Amino acid sequence: MNIYDFTVKDGDGNDVSLRDYEGKVLLIVNTATECGFTPQYDYLQDLYEKYADDDFIVLDFPCNQFGHQAPGSHDQIFEFCSQRFGITFPIFDKIEVNGDDAHPLFSYLKSEKGFNGFDEFNELTPTLIDMYEKKDPNYASNPDIKWNFTKFLVDRSGNVVKRFEPTDPQEDVENHCHELIME
Repeated sequence: MNIYDFTVKDGDGNDVSLRDYEGKVLLIVNTATECGFTPQYDYLQDLYEKYADDDFIVLDFPCNQFGHQAPGSHDQIFEFCSQRFGITFPIFDKIEVNGDDAHPLFSYLKSEKGFNGFDEFNELTPTLIDMYEKKDPNYASNPDIKWNFTKFLVDRSGNVVKRFEPTDPQEDVENHCHELIME
């Protein structure tokens, strides 16, 4: 099994096979429009524009599971992202990434690359750790998505090679993407 075995829904509810992206380097992201990490859309768009000609694409999956920070309809989310951040990469239908209703794609991604901790130098890390430790002292051993803007890097063969938490430095994300693109 690999990433190309999954089908997702676009914003109009149409099925999209991830096989359509075979041979490309993918950065799959769960997002939210009302999150403190929402400004990451800027660098995701910049990254996409920088490497689009090298068969790199960002796949955006809005998710309302973390603080209800993606409350709008697909059209509202699309309009917000297009107008505020100039997003031109695909924005798919809103999904769940954890729990019984988690989309199979994200269940697979989490099974391939579990949680490895938040970046210790990010100013939001203590807040996230405190929040999660109160809910579940063993949160770090659980592969679930912890917050909006968790990213999964997928190689041209459909293998999940890296997971980035929303606190990871943008330079790290770009460096790993660049390495994979240039292979």
